Amino acid sequence: MPRLRNGPTRCIPRPPFPKWYARHSSYPRPNVPARHFWPFHKISKLKRHRTTPGRCQSPYKVTVPPLLQIDLAMNLIQKARYPVVLAGYGTVRANATESLERFVDTFDLPVATTFMAKGVLSDRHPNVMGTIGYTTHDYENFAFDKADLIIAIGFELQEFDPVRINPKGDTPVVHIHCFMQDVDKSYPVAVNIIADIPASLDALTEKQVTGITRSERLEKKIREDLRHELEKGSTDTRFPLRPERIIADIRHIMGDDDIVLADTGAIKMWMARLYPTYKPSTCLITNGLSTMSFALPGALGARIACPDKKILAVMGDGSFLMNSQELETAIREKLPFVILVWVDQNYGLIKWNMDLKLGHHVDVHFNNPDFVKYAESFGARGKLVGKADDLAMLLKEALDYDGITVIACPVDYSVNLQLSETLETVKSA
Repeated sequence: MPRLRNGPTRCIPRPPFPKWYARHSSYPRPNVPARHFWPFHKISKLKRHRTTPGRCQSPYKVTVPPLLQIDLAMNLIQKARYPVVLAGYGTVRANATESLERFVDTFDLPVATTFMAKGVLSDRHPNVMGTIGYTTHDYENFAFDKADLIIAIGFELQEFDPVRINPKGDTPVVHIHCFMQDVDKSYPVAVNIIADIPASLDALTEKQVTGITRSERLEKKIREDLRHELEKGSTDTRFPLRPERIIADIRHIMGDDDIVLADTGAIKMWMARLYPTYKPSTCLITNGLSTMSFALPGALGARIACPDKKILAVMGDGSFLMNSQELETAIREKLPFVILVWVDQNYGLIKWNMDLKLGHHVDVHFNNPDFVKYAESFGARGKLVGKADDLAMLLKEALDYDGITVIACPVDYSVNLQLSETLETVKSA
């Protein structure tokens, strides 16, 4: 690749194939994966665009989806007996909620979201099954087991390994995004629609194809199973609290527009599975790099961006201790929000995975400070949940308080393995 006169090669992501490309045999071929790049010295030959805030950003924006690709995708959707929509975080970045809902309603399609796309369609929508990406075969996986077509909208492979929904790699995928998919044997793309996501969905919706026959639906049963699991846990008075009870109390206290940040760990798995979410970007989960302890600094940003909403950072004790110094920042900048620390004195998800895969765990236990006094040492308020019925009351009081509150809530993670065993039993049945 040519070098600039005054420095090393500077690159940008590869644009659509230009006419002058064929004259330069030293450049990457069109069939080379999109991770190859173009040199800056050719950029003047290409048309730049203005980006729209909130929309999926790419150096070269295609707003109108190719009609041929739309027709090919519609042909697959019409023939499929049980197509399933997988909505990824790209739909949230593209503000595609309205277009996605029209598309799903028009073709009566079941929908599962990734962890990061929770809420892009409301969990009140009858076609929404829940989230996909849990490490074990969860209820939503049964829909993908049955699927003969996956319509992946705004999905990116770093959100979770597609082998979890397409282990044999034999279910074709319609990939709808503003950039090409990465290569993966469990993600066999039959049709690529690379354009503005809402525009692509609107183009498909306008086709209004009739005479589509679908096989027996599973989403109603999946929704009922998840709702039953949460409702059963909501009345559990055991102490330490079980995850289902904590999540039920959080959902009861938080408004539809309020923002929860679920940190990485066992918390992420439970919140992604069971926390009903009704608006996009109101349950924030990092599932790309899965960064531990993002929720506390993330809450600072959420408070600045959305000063009129209540902000709750839900963290494990291990995650909280990794970044708890940011309490000082929140106090100094007068940014009120609540931190709910699930206390079990273990790296819960690592312990869970060790127990599942090895049958035992090692080096996952640690000791904690007194979280109440620790919070007070920063100038924040500290609260300790002493019994199951305390949590909802403490949460409501803390969220109404104009300051920082840290609530330490003992949690019983013995249900982790029970959940895995239950799901394995259901899978084998």
